Amino acid sequence: MFITQLPPLNSINPATLECIKEYQQHSEQDIEKRLTRLNVAQKEWGATKFTQRKACMLKLAAELERIEQHAAHTMALEMGKPWAQGVREISKCAWLSSWFADSAEAYLDADIIPTEFQRSYVQYEPIGNVLAIMPWNFPFWQVFRCAVPAIMAGNGVVLKHAPSTQGCAEIIEQLFLEAGFPEGLLVHIKVDNSRVKALIAHPAVNMITFTGSTEAGRVVAKQAAEYLKPSVLELGGSDPYLVFDDAVVKNAVEKCAQSRWLNTGQSCIAAKRIIVVDAIFDEFMTQFLTFARQYSFTNPSNRTTEGYFVGPMARIDLRDQLAKQVSDSIASGAQCELGGYIPEAKGAYYPVTVLSNVSPGMPAFDQELFGPVAAIIRAKDDRHAIELANKTNYGLGAALFTKSESRMTQYPKLLQAGNIAINDMVKSDPRLPFGGYNESGWGKELGLQGIRAFTRTQTVVQP
Repeated sequence: MFITQLPPLNSINPATLECIKEYQQHSEQDIEKRLTRLNVAQKEWGATKFTQRKACMLKLAAELERIEQHAAHTMALEMGKPWAQGVREISKCAWLSSWFADSAEAYLDADIIPTEFQRSYVQYEPIGNVLAIMPWNFPFWQVFRCAVPAIMAGNGVVLKHAPSTQGCAEIIEQLFLEAGFPEGLLVHIKVDNSRVKALIAHPAVNMITFTGSTEAGRVVAKQAAEYLKPSVLELGGSDPYLVFDDAVVKNAVEKCAQSRWLNTGQSCIAAKRIIVVDAIFDEFMTQFLTFARQYSFTNPSNRTTEGYFVGPMARIDLRDQLAKQVSDSIASGAQCELGGYIPEAKGAYYPVTVLSNVSPGMPAFDQELFGPVAAIIRAKDDRHAIELANKTNYGLGAALFTKSESRMTQYPKLLQAGNIAINDMVKSDPRLPFGGYNESGWGKELGLQGIRAFTRTQTVVQP
């Protein structure tokens, strides 16, 4: 049963610490009405042809372009994303929508399997309704990354967004309506985290996709398993970026810095551990610090597009947790080259910070630092660099910087990571499957594998 005394969901501006709006949670009766409507919409939608799905999805892409300024402003207010980065997030969502509008039918074509039978094939049917439990750090992209392929596969979506980004969730729900999708096909449920298990258990939910911390992912996985419902989990990361002795140092510096400080460092695929071989360590560090000093604080609503900026972190408690991880690392022997202090300015700000002399056993090496802190690690040689890269329980992404074809082809096989970039930063891409190893989760989103994750695989044979 759902609880009856429901505290509001508060949206707090991390730049000012002022409450933007209180959102009343949905009651149990509200939820039942919404999920009943979802079931009706999904059955209708699952029977549609791809031509109709494509038309709605292309309209959605156009709607995203229309509201990108408003959406970017809402992200800036609710979770502190610098405005220009919010605009780019919406553009990427529009690309994703267009890509799956054009590609979904081919991705879901039946696979013909040669056998002794007259006909034998595998087809992909909608799974039903997908519960999407989504985080605050990319409040549009994370939702669209799962919702668009799930809906193109014929499913409905139950959106349980982060408590702090309810304004973004309301925009998303309205966008799907305005694009012509059936009312209730994507339904936003306002509940706090304590009520998630009841949604997982609900018979209207057939599958769960979750993006968030590894700790929360364990809880969601256990609850989904209890009700025998499949799940896709995209969890934390401590991505290693390996810089070898033949790297173009300028490119490596820029890509590592941009990856680390995008979204104020609050990204699961950021360059969290930058591992540089001894032969070029000093050169890299000198250039990296020079590049890092270009970053400055910004009010996230500032529409400046020139320069390098970090906004506030999403919440004060997250900022304070990061500050403790930094101070504990310094107490264990790390050296602070830049930043590393809580500023006097109002808001959940933390400066661009660079730690050197980082080694296993320190929070900066062993834990995920979800904020604007770069850990620079010295490796003796290639073998040591790969050993350090794999010395983690995570396995989301990794990057290699080298001009060697041999390293480019051989080293990805040695790294425990689901996504590898060479001479670039790790990014998600609608055309390619995305997901991690180990404690970074299971399953894939995006690409062919990602859309098929939201289907039931059905084998058909005819003697």
